[in-house]
Amino acid sequence: MSDSAQDPVNEHEREPVPEKARLGLKSFVGQFAGEHVAGTELMIGPLFLAAGVSAFDFIAGLVVGNLLAVLSWTFLTAPIATRARLTLYYQLEKICGRHVVTLYNTANGVMFTVLAGAMMTVSATALGVYFKFAMPQLTDTLPTGVGWVLAVLVTGSLFSVVAAYGYRFVSRFANIAAPWLVCMFIAFGVIGLREMGLTRPGDFWHVATTAIWTGGPPQPGQLKFTFWHVMFFAWFCNMAWHVGMADLSIFRFARKSWYGVASAAGMFLGHFMAWIAASVLYAVQLRQDPANTAVLPGPLAYNACGLAGLIAVVAAGWTTANPTLYRAGLAFQSLIPGSSRYRVTLVTGLVATVTAIFPIVTMRLLDFVALWGMILMPMGAVIFMDFWVLPRLGLRSNFAEAAGLHLNWAAGLAWILTVAACSWLVLSGRAQIFFVSLPGWFLTSLLYVVLSRILQTRRSASPLAAP
Repeated sequence: MSDSAQDPVNEHEREPVPEKARLGLKSFVGQFAGEHVAGTELMIGPLFLAAGVSAFDFIAGLVVGNLLAVLSWTFLTAPIATRARLTLYYQLEKICGRHVVTLYNTANGVMFTVLAGAMMTVSATALGVYFKFAMPQLTDTLPTGVGWVLAVLVTGSLFSVVAAYGYRFVSRFANIAAPWLVCMFIAFGVIGLREMGLTRPGDFWHVATTAIWTGGPPQPGQLKFTFWHVMFFAWFCNMAWHVGMADLSIFRFARKSWYGVASAAGMFLGHFMAWIAASVLYAVQLRQDPANTAVLPGPLAYNACGLAGLIAVVAAGWTTANPTLYRAGLAFQSLIPGSSRYRVTLVTGLVATVTAIFPIVTMRLLDFVALWGMILMPMGAVIFMDFWVLPRLGLRSNFAEAAGLHLNWAAGLAWILTVAACSWLVLSGRAQIFFVSLPGWFLTSLLYVVLSRILQTRRSASPLAAP
């Protein structure tokens, strides 16, 4: 008997999700709200303020960018997910062959693991306030002491166990925690605005423009943000999930494709309301002590709501790390199909916990998320073109499976060339990392179609290669 047969739960990793295992809209609303009303929002919100963004650029950029993200989940990811009902990794294996998928899944799993570690870091800052041990500052890269290491180990262990029990357990946990977390972030925002001098709703814009998001110079070492930075970051901070198609693994459980609109619960409660609330809390901190530029979710939440704020930080990090570790476990389990996803996820959680001890990723979270999206985005374009466009051009979808290939070089080369081109633009100073992924998606799409025609034409003598 294989290890996978002994899993406590069956996640249908290498088969379409059967009808009896499909979930209703509520599960996805709770999962998105729980995942994106998160501890990391208390990191990201302050970083916008540190970048010297103005009130208009911040609010307008968030509205447009989050709307584009919801539309991406609804019209790019969910329709393919509910038709194929396969994990991202198994679908890529059919398209690209085992060799390309092994490389991709390794990169994907590593990045999901590191991101989950960042969420453990966030939750550990809550324990730091309560137990009063030294915590990392904005420029720190190494652990700050034994207390910090122990706090990360405790939070990481708890997160890993929940994620290992599968998507249903992850979704159930998120549904329980999400309503309370939303209320806590609203409280953060209201309390913070009162501290900044807001006494009536009509004065919001005046306080926002003169006391919070003033558009002044960024803090040392930070990039100046405009509307376009905010919009593209809000849209693409989850690029690996929607445009990059990672959430095929989540929406394959959805009964209907329009359940993609459930992502609005995460985007507008999390990446709109929560980022604003967290940014306001940071403004309060800077007003109280302009020299205190540390971005630490625990102290920010504690100053606003006391012990309840600390509990909210732990829970928010937990609900975000759970589905992230779940995705990472699927990525690594796909490398060894007979292995136990449950055990692989536990090991992945241990690795994420070790990375969380080092705060460098959390303190550079905006850059890491942008880099992650840029690296993983091209395979989302490959899936989209393979599923919708190739059949209309008389070419075969899932060509690696049909032709018995271990390597679909058309997909692999399109990915590598796109990442190389985007990296060159960033490293040469011709474009900032926040702006290269959108043209990169179109470049991948063009390359994949052209290279697929060359590949399939060359193999046209084989009956399997014929459309």
